[in-house]
Amino acid sequence: MTQAAGQGSAQVRDPGLQPERTRLAWRRTTLSCTVAAVLAARAVLHDGATAFGVLACALCLLLWLGFLAVAHRRMVTLTAPRPRTMSLRAARAAALCTVALAVCAVVMLI
Repeated sequence: MTQAAGQGSAQVRDPGLQPERTRLAWRRTTLSCTVAAVLAARAVLHDGATAFGVLACALCLLLWLGFLAVAHRRMVTLTAPRPRTMSLRAARAAALCTVALAVCAVVMLI
């Protein structure tokens, strides 16, 4: 007697290296956001503190903290044997923080 293909695979899951690759991707993105926030702070300190510069820097740091919280929560979730999928709310928050941080960086360069 042989088992039909796919019957036994429902109980056993071998994620391979996919969770590790996903954690590494989150770490790289967090590092990129950290560099953008540090460069924003450096630009404000180096060029002189104007009201606009301080506001843009504060916004960059706030967005960085938001992304850091979402990324940390996701990386911790990925350590579980059967990690849950990312919620739509967390995905939107990560995307919003990333895009807004990029926009702030562009605005600070102008």
